Amino acid sequence: MYWFYIMLSFFFFFFFSLLFLVNNYCLFLEWEIFSINSFGVFYLLVFDWISLMFISIVLFISSMVILYSSDYMGLYTYSSNRFLFLVVLFIMSMVLMIISPNLLSILLGWDGLGMVSYCLVIYYNSMKSYLSGMITCLTNRLGDIGLLISICWLMSYGSWHFMFYLDYYYHSIFYMLIISSFTKSAQIPFSSWLPAAMAAPTPVSSLVHSSTLVTAGVYLLIRFFDQLNFNNMYMLFFSLMTMLMSSFCANYEFDLKKIIALSTLSQLGLMMSSLFLGMVNLSFYHLLTHAVFKSLLFLCAGIMIYYMNNNQDIRFMGLMSNYIPYTVSCFNISSLALCGFPFLSGFYSKDLIVELMSMNFLNFFLFMIFYFCLGLTACYSIRLFYYSVLFKNKHISLCLVFENFTLMSYSIFFLSFFSVLFGCMMMWLISLDLVYIIIPSYLKLSSLIFVLMGFWVGTELSLMKSYLMSMYFYMFSNMWFMYSYSYYLFMLFYLFSFNYSSSINWGEFYGSMGVSYYLLKISNKFQYYMLGNMKIFLLSFMVWFFVFI
Repeated sequence: MYWFYIMLSFFFFFFFSLLFLVNNYCLFLEWEIFSINSFGVFYLLVFDWISLMFISIVLFISSMVILYSSDYMGLYTYSSNRFLFLVVLFIMSMVLMIISPNLLSILLGWDGLGMVSYCLVIYYNSMKSYLSGMITCLTNRLGDIGLLISICWLMSYGSWHFMFYLDYYYHSIFYMLIISSFTKSAQIPFSSWLPAAMAAPTPVSSLVHSSTLVTAGVYLLIRFFDQLNFNNMYMLFFSLMTMLMSSFCANYEFDLKKIIALSTLSQLGLMMSSLFLGMVNLSFYHLLTHAVFKSLLFLCAGIMIYYMNNNQDIRFMGLMSNYIPYTVSCFNISSLALCGFPFLSGFYSKDLIVELMSMNFLNFFLFMIFYFCLGLTACYSIRLFYYSVLFKNKHISLCLVFENFTLMSYSIFFLSFFSVLFGCMMMWLISLDLVYIIIPSYLKLSSLIFVLMGFWVGTELSLMKSYLMSMYFYMFSNMWFMYSYSYYLFMLFYLFSFNYSSSINWGEFYGSMGVSYYLLKISNKFQYYMLGNMKIFLLSFMVWFFVFI
């Protein structure tokens, strides 16, 4: 509980950020670690309104998650203490990344996020957790490679303090950083780790997939924002495809947490696409509003799983509004905010991004994908609502469910309050509504029409029984085969080339399995010689002696 009060006390950073914004302040704190002649190593921290506001939101959500975890994970046991300290380490890594204008210390925070997230994903110590942790860790390591190359590259500019040199960098450095951020923010083709990381406990999912790990890539790109390099149609296409793929896959998924994870992926695609359209402030604004309602969505899902006997399949839930009405109402508030329902916090940021996008001279294809993804978001949200709240009761017998007002309920109350008010409050405070938007009325209403159409299509799909077993089911349930392309490529190219044994094919025999077989045989031979007598040693010595002569 001490950590809850410590993190909540840092919410006053929010008022500092407003002060910095009004007065246009930017504070740099610099420590000289050591200097030899003309060479100096300095540690630099930056405090401006972006970093202070993001820190305040991260620490507020973290305090709610820690309060929630004291009930969900237990108190004063060995495993709960391990969990608490891992979460605190995770938050410290994120804060280090936020306040660093130095690429080297950003790498420290970035690596800290990757390592601690691995420890949190494998927390339950099952085989599923280990595999999920491995795919999470290895995908994030790919991004570290890009950052390391960028650090080496920046040596030629004389400093790692990138904020002073943004106008001078060669554009390939920006591409390297964009690809590194794609791994952390799970854009195509690195998307498969995000649903896999759902093996972590629910409070971790709430923290990791709302405001910390996945938004680290978006935040890095906001820091490195350069108008010339970021108006980029190729990268915009990747982020739009991520939006489309994740929205489709969420309609074919039955795991409660995976649906919410895929909706996070969809919103990350929206943030990235607004960045590549040059709308950096709106991207940051959506990042903040999304962090609040998405953490609420995860925490409400965690309470549902908690009361449903650790069950995550939405087909086994139903009529939950009768049993846990308070949690379900908070869940629906966050779902509606996610859809962009008018006058909730998600509406202000999403609507502004879509309207400015429609003024941005895009072609019709990208234009329609934006609106189509808006409708799909409403579609999977209403499907989730239908299965968990309206569907007829499918509970396990003798499972008594009633709602206690515990610390979990208090944490979701505060987040619900902010999910309703945060969007409009932020728009007034940071003056984002000063943009004068002139678009025709049908275009103004089209975002609302697409959301309502998504609600309608979602209810129709929920009532249909057979659409899931269509030919597209395998494509969308496997995330466009992003987990592993190799099996499908093998089936396509090598299946009809020649007959092969059912137990072992040539790819395995000449690949890893054959190599390990021969390594084993060679090591056995060496072991046999080592156990032999002096004659073999002398013989082998003589042979090599003559070879070298």
